[in-house]
Amino acid sequence: MTKKVKVIVGMSGGVDSSVAAYLLREQGYHVEGLFMKNWEQDDRDDYCAAAADLADAQTVCDQLGIPLHSVNFAEEYWQRVFTHFLDEYQHARTPNPDVLCNKEIKFKAFLDHALALGADYIATGHYAKVALQNNIGTLFKAKDRDKDQTYFLHAVAPQALAKTLFPVGDYLKTQIRTIAQELGLATHAKKDSTGICFIGEKRFKTFLNEFMLAKPGDIQNTQGERLGQHDGLMFYTLGQRQGLGIGGTAQGFDEPWYVVDKDITANTLIVAQGKHHPMLYAQGLICGPIHWLIDTAQQSLPMTCHAKTRYRQIEQPCIISPANEMQHCVLFSDPQRAVTPGQYIVFYDKNQCLGGATIEQIIR
Repeated sequence: MTKKVKVIVGMSGGVDSSVAAYLLREQGYHVEGLFMKNWEQDDRDDYCAAAADLADAQTVCDQLGIPLHSVNFAEEYWQRVFTHFLDEYQHARTPNPDVLCNKEIKFKAFLDHALALGADYIATGHYAKVALQNNIGTLFKAKDRDKDQTYFLHAVAPQALAKTLFPVGDYLKTQIRTIAQELGLATHAKKDSTGICFIGEKRFKTFLNEFMLAKPGDIQNTQGERLGQHDGLMFYTLGQRQGLGIGGTAQGFDEPWYVVDKDITANTLIVAQGKHHPMLYAQGLICGPIHWLIDTAQQSLPMTCHAKTRYRQIEQPCIISPANEMQHCVLFSDPQRAVTPGQYIVFYDKNQCLGGATIEQIIR
């Protein structure tokens, strides 16, 4: 009798990973689940519903008749993800921990742990697709473009992608919900998680204050006039409108204010009026080393492709050129709004994700 291929599914307690496990079981794989605990919260605080998620994952695994493992990656998360997260905020940048969590935890620590348990592959409920080219994993957009998560997966090692299955990548989210409902899975109507899981319902500003000392400073307009006081540069991101606490001015303009820059040396937040103010736009950017998902990309520079600087953005035409040994210059065909240092720029060739890098500087 031929031994079944063993797949361990990262069970988050959500509907996507639940259906992913079901689909793989139906495809004939030997399926097991694994729940990752990535954050050690104080029992007095409701940082995240880890216990409830574990219970949901266990219920689904029981319904599917598959075993569930549990592992604590809190130490790895703190060392590989959270310390970087705090360091970026200390430097008044806006990090995206989900990208680093995928790279370091879900597709490194989890993969290593699953292989040690005898798995041939791991799987998750991410909306993406993987194809093998010369035994190296390549990343493609999911069928459901509204849910596609390749932006968050661009930093995963190609070798890890080669050992990964994304069962829901060929489905629409509505189809996944329908499958879960028809099966009577406990997670079929569970709300999708948003934001950073370890913070949960706690206010982000309150959370950061527990780890970092906020330093209030002046809010100024682009002419250097003081308009108010900010609570700490780490609490604001470029393009932000809400929470500035600025009213009208003597000039009587009624347009709302937006964050357009941060002067870290002077601890000053720079704002301007109007959603189309020129300071909100960048013609290009300087990014750090690019994590390529195709071997030949670096040798093909300068390269014309498409890119986006935030998850929900439509990809924009651009040209990538080397800036120096460690950085690249990206110029867009059209100016882009609210390009933010600390976030990621991710590159695409049609449906294929080519890789990405951290945004270092803005070219206005």
